[in-house]
Amino acid sequence: MLLLFYILVTACQFFVTSHGATDAEILVNFKNSLSTNSLLSNWNVSGNPPCNGSTNNWVGLRCNGDGTIYKLQLENMGLTGTINRDILTQLSKLRALSFMNNSLEGSMPQVKKLGSLKNLFLSNNSFSGKIPEDAFDGMNSLREVHLAHNEFTGGIPRSLVSAQKLTKLSLEGNQLDGKLPGFPQENLTVFNAADNNFEGQIPASLAHFSPSSFTGNKGLCGKPLPACKSSKKKTMMIIVVTVVAVVALSAIVAFSYIRCRTAKTPKFNYSENKIVMNGVGKKEIQSSDQFSDGKTVDNGQLHFVRYDRGRFDLQDLLKASAEVLGSGTLGSSYKTVLSDGPSMVVKRFRHMSNVGNEEFHEHMRKLGTLSHPNLLPLVAYYYRKEDKLLVSDFIENGSLASRLHAKRAPGKPWLDWPTRLNIVKGVARGLVYLYKEFPTLALPHGHLKSSNVLLDDTFEPLLTDYALVPLVNRDHAQQVMVAYKSPEFTHSDRTTRKTDVWSLGILILEILTGKFPENYLKQGRGGDADLATWINSVVREEWTGEVFDMDIMRTKNCEKEMLKLLKTGMCCCEWNMENRWALKEAVAKIEELKERDNDNDDFSNSYAREVYSSRAMTDDDFSFSVNG
Repeated sequence: MLLLFYILVTACQFFVTSHGATDAEILVNFKNSLSTNSLLSNWNVSGNPPCNGSTNNWVGLRCNGDGTIYKLQLENMGLTGTINRDILTQLSKLRALSFMNNSLEGSMPQVKKLGSLKNLFLSNNSFSGKIPEDAFDGMNSLREVHLAHNEFTGGIPRSLVSAQKLTKLSLEGNQLDGKLPGFPQENLTVFNAADNNFEGQIPASLAHFSPSSFTGNKGLCGKPLPACKSSKKKTMMIIVVTVVAVVALSAIVAFSYIRCRTAKTPKFNYSENKIVMNGVGKKEIQSSDQFSDGKTVDNGQLHFVRYDRGRFDLQDLLKASAEVLGSGTLGSSYKTVLSDGPSMVVKRFRHMSNVGNEEFHEHMRKLGTLSHPNLLPLVAYYYRKEDKLLVSDFIENGSLASRLHAKRAPGKPWLDWPTRLNIVKGVARGLVYLYKEFPTLALPHGHLKSSNVLLDDTFEPLLTDYALVPLVNRDHAQQVMVAYKSPEFTHSDRTTRKTDVWSLGILILEILTGKFPENYLKQGRGGDADLATWINSVVREEWTGEVFDMDIMRTKNCEKEMLKLLKTGMCCCEWNMENRWALKEAVAKIEELKERDNDNDDFSNSYAREVYSSRAMTDDDFSFSVNG
């Protein structure tokens, strides 16, 4: 009896272990195994199930009609860590797996345990090491394998060569070596081994592919590349190269010495499959959808939308010396210095595929028609399916954010009240213009913040990153764009044209207080803690003078005007949109403000603080509610 009882208990434990975990639990376990997974926030067992029939409720899933998961498509999500294969094997009906364009690392995942997998997309990550010979054993349904732009070494495994149903194979941009094997599959329609270390004769079974599939392998030869040379010729070439190298050695040493004394500047370099900066490959964005239809978009053409600039092509732009300006929420920015030309800013966007080809070009042409003294104009753009570059002029004076929050370098002027007032007026005028030019757009700006306000050499403000909401992928926009930090989106999942007014109000309060809006740093919803809430608490505690930045207090006879602007900013930040001012009303109040009060009282800082008490700011002055 004891033996029978033990057998039954063991069997029950096995059944629970094998069959007890739901798809939701499996996915959450996989999410937790990654180091960075912030974009998988809706993977939560307490919420909706992953699938409702063929409808996916969780980001990155594709569901069958019976509610099971057949594809994980976790692309462009900034995922880091390693792939836990053991967890994924519990998804018995998984047929496609894509982790493209992330930062996953480690050795080649042991995907052979996912025996029914048809499509595998691991390109544009940081996987490394040799791919085991048996890595694909038993994967009889395997059709597509994409391993491009990683750091794999060694040869192509024999288990991949023998995958009978293989139709597409992408290996470019790794460190693979050895000889290319002959692939026997008659239906192999896509093959790319460019930019590796392969050598020897290209097999006849691969000779019909484009030469671009083999470029970047110095040791490869034969059709479709030039014919292989005899070993004698190779030997002579080696001798010639060696002699040339020896002769040039002294020149190289001298050149290296000179170069070391010069500040190193990154370079952009463009080839068919890579964008390179300072010799480090920046992987070109691809998507598993691109491989599925075999289409390519555009061919490296730079589209100009302004005609008052000198012309240059993409090669000129990407080969120019460059300086990394930063990596913002929407993309990375680089300063490029064209030969015999101006400095330009190139901003690269990775999450801008919300519209199709024609709609994107049409929107860019519309941006090119905009002309206002408080907008930074778009000069040109570059389009590919998952990779966009926007080109604009470089503004030497930097952003408002850097002026407000970075440590001021010696000799740099502080921002006094007249300068800050002029910046507020310029921002407001730029918004009015955007509202006029985009009458049907719900968010004419959508990403208004101090880092997107540049200052020219006269401290005139220039708005950037405007009117991009229709282009940015919805999930990414809701994670990072300022409009989605607003109270109406936080609590009601909606935005309106008054959402830009809320952003203007927060910007005004940031300019007056010198404090950074901490809720902007949060991914996803903005939360309740913002500058307006803090200022409201300060006012109610009767120490109103403490809200103003000390630098702005250096200007005399401006206290009343500062208080008026503070009230305007708070009225723009009303949580209840019905009570929030419209842009027209806010701008009218801003335009009335002056650099000096009408009276000429000479307030010191200490006396100004006394005036800024609640006795000076009466209930009538603040007859509005921050919390609605």
